[in-house]
Amino acid sequence: MKLDILVIAAHPDDAELGAGGSIVKAVNEGLRVGILDLTRGELGTRGTPETRDQEAKAAAKILGTIFRENADLPDGFLANTKEFQLKIVPFIRKYQPDIVLANAVNDRHPDHAKASKLISDACFLSGLRAIETDWEDAKQESWRPKAIYHFIQDYYIHPDFIVDITDAWETKMKAVKAFSSQFYQGKGDKGPVTPISTAGFIQSLEARAREYGRLIKSEFGEGFTVERPVGVKSFQDII
Repeated sequence: MKLDILVIAAHPDDAELGAGGSIVKAVNEGLRVGILDLTRGELGTRGTPETRDQEAKAAAKILGTIFRENADLPDGFLANTKEFQLKIVPFIRKYQPDIVLANAVNDRHPDHAKASKLISDACFLSGLRAIETDWEDAKQESWRPKAIYHFIQDYYIHPDFIVDITDAWETKMKAVKAFSSQFYQGKGDKGPVTPISTAGFIQSLEARAREYGRLIKSEFGEGFTVERPVGVKSFQDII
């Protein structure tokens, strides 16, 4: 199955929080988008892996992605190793994305930065013919995405470009809130307090989106960093 965009993220809900609006916008534009979660978030303080699996499926349906899969790597122990790289490469070759969206290059959760580099290196290795992989007993062809863009998460990072997600904001937030085990549920919420389960977290998420939106003269935006310069064919593309 050929994809336009494959979102690869360390944990269920990373894709929604960091790039949910951009995913919705791409889907609405007719692009084929899929999500690969690297772990099941099994070390999370709130919820269970089973709960988060169900929440992830519900969120993907809201976003409109073609599929959502999981690489079953260990939560909290991601590392840029040959073993983990070779578990990601078959997914990249199977779906042949032109663009990969990946975790932030630096962030509060150590898995995010580790995933960022792991994903980048897996994308490069996927393009090497000498590395042989199989999917369902069939030999895979090499494939390297044209571009990797890293969404911005908890830590503020100056974006290289910003996507206007104003029209997708409400859908993004519905997808985020599908992970009900992870976020503040009002005054009756008696779950453990985590950095993302406070009442102020959702407010900060909106504030960040409004800040990025203001920079491009829109209401809401999502920021990304690049590994190489982004080219444009015309000034009309960047007005």
